[in-house]
Amino acid sequence: MNPPAGRPGPEPRRPLRGLSDVRAFFHTNAAPLYFISPTPFNLLGIDRWVRNFFYLNYFDSFEGAHPRVFVPRRRDRRAFDSMGDVCNHLLGDPETLEFIARRGPGGKACFVMHDEETQALAERAGLDVIHPPVELLHRLDSKTVMTRLADEAGVPSVPYVIGHVGSYDELLVLAQTAGLGDDLVVQDAYGDAGSGTFFVRGERDWDQCAAELAAQQEVKVMKRIRNVEVCVEGTVTRHGTVIGPPMTSLVGYPELTPHKGAWCGNDIWREVLPPAQTHAAREMARKLGDVMSREGYRGYFEVDLLHDLDSDELYLGEVNPRLSGASPMTNLTTEAYADIPLFLFHLLEYMDVDYELDIDEINARWERGYGEDEVWGQVVISETSPDLELFTETPRTGVWRLEDDGRVAFARSANDWDTLLDESEAFYMRVVAPGDLRCEGAQLGVLFTRGHLQTDDYQLTERCQHWVKGIKAQFASAPLTPAAPIISRLVARA
Repeated sequence: MNPPAGRPGPEPRRPLRGLSDVRAFFHTNAAPLYFISPTPFNLLGIDRWVRNFFYLNYFDSFEGAHPRVFVPRRRDRRAFDSMGDVCNHLLGDPETLEFIARRGPGGKACFVMHDEETQALAERAGLDVIHPPVELLHRLDSKTVMTRLADEAGVPSVPYVIGHVGSYDELLVLAQTAGLGDDLVVQDAYGDAGSGTFFVRGERDWDQCAAELAAQQEVKVMKRIRNVEVCVEGTVTRHGTVIGPPMTSLVGYPELTPHKGAWCGNDIWREVLPPAQTHAAREMARKLGDVMSREGYRGYFEVDLLHDLDSDELYLGEVNPRLSGASPMTNLTTEAYADIPLFLFHLLEYMDVDYELDIDEINARWERGYGEDEVWGQVVISETSPDLELFTETPRTGVWRLEDDGRVAFARSANDWDTLLDESEAFYMRVVAPGDLRCEGAQLGVLFTRGHLQTDDYQLTERCQHWVKGIKAQFASAPLTPAAPIISRLVARA
């Protein structure tokens, strides 16, 4: 509607120029922004940077103590098959919808994972989904599709071949066409957190994953190498791709996960890779961001690179076109505090504001770093026992302290890791609560602390082992009765 004659309309918003403008813009943000997910894990702490940022969650990690976390009071005990199912449940919950409505129109929603139903439910709730279209996300989420796009972008992969395998003999024949040998890594297109990655060195290994892999239209078969996983996150913007710092992954530790090859945490520090390889890793992420941009993608993504310990080469592992379990680490680095967290570049793409930033300058500054950087680590603790029981006691969210004798004790309440003093303290965010099911693979909680969690030869440090053992000692459970309710707990590696 035009303004009345003789009265000027509202002045157009001027473009944001530089990071100071961007910081001020988010500190005065008026649009309600919602992270809708099982827990706040992936974006914990972003509310310190963005006004009117809320976490809409199903599982109450903070027992009502976090002012930006909303959890509906009426929560039927039920099982969820995926993170998307949890989001869809929340967007259909009357109490959650009332919370959204009270904060007025113009709200925007972000997720780790969502689907067409999530999109429709969000729109029905008056929310703008601040992610690329679901169809594009699904396409780029395929490991086989992204491997082919990486080839186009000049990003090398571990020697591989893609095809259908219906039997162990067919797997060997396919592998022989690329000279991969018989010690193989096989991935389905859409597995995550290591759930779709299988190590096959003989027919017995094949038999354990045959049903899942034979049902796939195509799989990626790779030569097995001796490697360490290095994670790099980025954001595709209209001005280029912003690249975060590299970090190593914790993978398959039996103290933390029952699944071989499953992600269970990260270490981040300045010397994750030597300077030349740091540059190479960042260039690989940039090239992948550029090819995703060509496909129409905008926003946050995560890249797993494989550092071959024998050849010292870097290879593509996989690309996750979304937030990931490494996102909390990326967003607590010195670069984030000196400039802005990487996730805020994602928000800028969807905030209906023009902005001007020199992405090349930001990337160069982040690659140089800000002197001696601090070391941080996180571990995702999952249940490793095959027994089925119900939790009767679980550790609470907050800051815990590691005593000299190796025991851990609750120190104080906290909403994130911002108040940690030194390596003797850790912030623990609970996932399971009393009354939840204790079952193999259930994620119990996430622990953030200063200092390394892995040794130079990629074993858990003694301090990390004390933390894990000490936190696990806080859990108690009782045998499952036939009438006991079952509930799933989900934290996103994605």
